[in-house]
Amino acid sequence: MKVLIAGASGALGAPLTRALIAAGHEVLGLARSPESMDHLTRLGAHAIQANVMDRDDLLRAVKGVQADAVVHALTALKKTPLRHQDMYATNALRDVGTTNLLATAREVGARRFVAESMTLGYGYGDWGEKVVSEEGPFAPAGSSSQLERHVAGFRSLERQIREATQAGWIEGISLRYGYFYGPVSLAPILELLRRRSLPLPDGGRAITSWIYLEDAAAATIAALERGKAGEAYNIVDDEPVCNKDFFAFLCQRAHLPTPFSLPGWMMHPLAPLATDFFSTSMRVSNAKAARDLGWKPVIAPTYRQGIEKALLVLDQQDSMSKAGERR
Repeated sequence: MKVLIAGASGALGAPLTRALIAAGHEVLGLARSPESMDHLTRLGAHAIQANVMDRDDLLRAVKGVQADAVVHALTALKKTPLRHQDMYATNALRDVGTTNLLATAREVGARRFVAESMTLGYGYGDWGEKVVSEEGPFAPAGSSSQLERHVAGFRSLERQIREATQAGWIEGISLRYGYFYGPVSLAPILELLRRRSLPLPDGGRAITSWIYLEDAAAATIAALERGKAGEAYNIVDDEPVCNKDFFAFLCQRAHLPTPFSLPGWMMHPLAPLATDFFSTSMRVSNAKAARDLGWKPVIAPTYRQGIEKALLVLDQQDSMSKAGERR
């Protein structure tokens, strides 16, 4: 299969690119910067330089290119978003970027379109004991204008994919990932924890469904190969966990002090989006993905295996770095 990936050098795109190439597929990666172009070449992908937000530039870049599938794995996040404005560029990628990538799929003759959505699209807030599945409504109106702006991005992404699928020219699939984590994303968090610069809101009992990035990449390949057109799938691990327990285990295994707590009213002015993130409580089911895609998280069925794996990788990278310095 020849797969065109938008965001091929990103958090999900890089492990997806590696996994596809390892499985014998050909990867074409869209990149905006020369640095991303070089990174994709090192990964073994064929890099195509284009700006996804510029429709004309994008279509010129892929003219004459053929692909069997397109994957939309684009975000504009360079670090953990703390404020609402940190998400605005990513919201635009889910709206206008999706429009342009669907046009790209037409141009390259792709029959399958898989897009990165997220469980947060179900809506911020406390879902209590309810287990959230794909049968429930997605992207409801937000409780505030700021949160609505983020949810609207998910709504636009999934609506466009659904309408294109109903029109019959593409097989669109939405993957609603849990919160990503892995060595790359945990490294800066560990540094914040080391400096005691990452407080949690008081209570900390909100439930989160996480997904290790390599498991997310495997789910994406399963969707490319076996996903049903027009469907959405929750891609999360097997054990939703309290944020407090996740970070307590992370600190314990990394030999770091447990983060301190601050009242929500104190944190919100400093990091409003992060406060909403840590206050959202949602138990998400992956049963549909297991049934339809034949996928289950293997590397990290729970956060415990994932944290152990990520810390092991970081330790190995640190050892290799120190060995290189000694040479």
